[in-house]
Amino acid sequence: MTDVAALVKDVEEFVRDVVLPIEDAHGGDVEAAGGDDLRRRLVAQADERGILAPHAPKDLGGHGLGMVDRAPVFEAAGYSVFGAMAINVASPDEGNIHMLDHIADEGQRARYLAPLVSGELRSAFSMTEPPPGAGADPTMLATRATKVDGGWLVNGHKHFITGADGAGFHVVMARTSGESGGPGGATMFLVPADRDGIEIRRHIRTQDRSMIGGHCEVVYTDVEVPDEDVLGGVDEGFRYAQVRLGPARMTHVMRWTGAAQRAHETAVAYAAGREAFGSRLADLGMTQQMIADNEIDLAATRALLLAACRELDDGGKASEATSIAKTFAAEALHRVADRSVQMCGGMGIADDLPVAHIAREIRPFRIYDGPSEVHRWSIAKRAVRRIAGSR
Repeated sequence: MTDVAALVKDVEEFVRDVVLPIEDAHGGDVEAAGGDDLRRRLVAQADERGILAPHAPKDLGGHGLGMVDRAPVFEAAGYSVFGAMAINVASPDEGNIHMLDHIADEGQRARYLAPLVSGELRSAFSMTEPPPGAGADPTMLATRATKVDGGWLVNGHKHFITGADGAGFHVVMARTSGESGGPGGATMFLVPADRDGIEIRRHIRTQDRSMIGGHCEVVYTDVEVPDEDVLGGVDEGFRYAQVRLGPARMTHVMRWTGAAQRAHETAVAYAAGREAFGSRLADLGMTQQMIADNEIDLAATRALLLAACRELDDGGKASEATSIAKTFAAEALHRVADRSVQMCGGMGIADDLPVAHIAREIRPFRIYDGPSEVHRWSIAKRAVRRIAGSR
């Protein structure tokens, strides 16, 4: 059985001694820091220390951590915006490892999961499409897979596909029955990235810079996929995707809590050492309120996170709990980062401190894995059914 406290300590030391200096030297820009070459070096070092992919199954070299146990480990990695990449728990690979472990057959585990766990390959989860296709509403899925002898032909247009440039394979969500806007009819396909017909059209330039492989526009033209690379059941892709989506929301929370914690600690240390208006900034009431509010937001985020993780570990879908935790955390951690910038004044927007690039990286979390507004809509619908539906 894994000693989680010892694992957290090992990850903290690795992040502090090895990863943070690289992050800070390059302002949190992973491509400027070396991209995939950097990733491979860090993954090799993490593997030597026994901290690589701790959530992966034990038979493939991981620690097999459940959701509750992942939380402090992933937060420790997330203290650096490169830390999750360094121990192979970054999105989308972390979520794909989790999903493949639960769904993939033995052949798929050998061909796709094992090299993903070891860091030999990266992956992409290819679902989001430009309008009028799938986005926050996945039922709008327009990419289509047509059955042919021995397999499928995939045709479609995707965008915001994180990590697609340089990925070893894509998990492609495509419609195999029904029409866009209708329920069901989706299937997931495992597609090697060197397959004919895959075009990385461009990187969509976004404000965040720490996610390797970019956020890409991808076109699939008559891409051949054999039957053996269908992931899960045909026409059951939306159901199988839920294996990934709920836990992935929570691991996002874990990682960004680590980054927000670093921004907060940096700001508090700065305020405690900065003299202004006859006292330390940290002794001024307005600064103390920001410090206290940060502590509250961090504590509340962790409490909601753990509640959702316990429900997932107990076998529940945790749809409402993960929506609540993700929505609160995305906004609370943004507030923590923003207050931290404010406490540091001019230094808070300068490269001299990590606060500026942490705030830049955290802001998109309110969009990724479902905008806050979509989660609120879902939460409200459940509340109406639960309360008014019984009357």
